[in-house]
Amino acid sequence: MSRICEITGKKLMVGNSVSHSNIKTKRKFYPNLQTKRFFIPETESWITLKVSAQAIRTISKNGITACLKEAREKGFLTR
Repeated sequence: MSRICEITGKKLMVGNSVSHSNIKTKRKFYPNLQTKRFFIPETESWITLKVSAQAIRTISKNGITACLKEAREKGFLTR
């Protein structure tokens, strides 16, 4: 399974670990993903999404229907 948020599109980032002696080695920054179920009142069904913590806040602010519509338009949600 890929580590990509299905609402915001957040994914892995690459950067450097910097030691005390300023030696740089590559490292990965992973998004804070959670698997969460949401209830869609229009269809009276549940949907399971892999979303970031920021996406959970966005869904609680704007609503699940608006977020799903926007994610489909941007191409983050394929189902």
